[in-house]
Amino acid sequence: MEKRKLIIYWIFTALFTFGMASSGIMQLLRAKEIMEILTHLGYPTYLLTILGVWKILGVITVLVPRFTLAKEWAYAGFFFLMTGALFSHLAMGYTGKAIAGPVMQTIFIVMS
Repeated sequence: MEKRKLIIYWIFTALFTFGMASSGIMQLLRAKEIMEILTHLGYPTYLLTILGVWKILGVITVLVPRFTLAKEWAYAGFFFLMTGALFSHLAMGYTGKAIAGPVMQTIFIVMS
């Protein structure tokens, strides 16, 4: 049973960290699609740099062994980030594909 839990943990952790790292990189590179979404939601574009750096640092924290307190904070930050993104999208009337990313990432975070 312990091996099964470990496998499930690493599957969801891999999905979650890949999603966070890739979106963090896209935010740091100021990808056009990300810029459009952020401005449509009414957030300033400088927020992309802050979120991108936090996501990359959070992924590193989650993947590095030990540092349990820092990992807890990283997981909490990711959870708040993704639920905030979900509610921002819902408030603007987005549905379907637009909210799939935040919903799935939130599930991955909880399962990880």
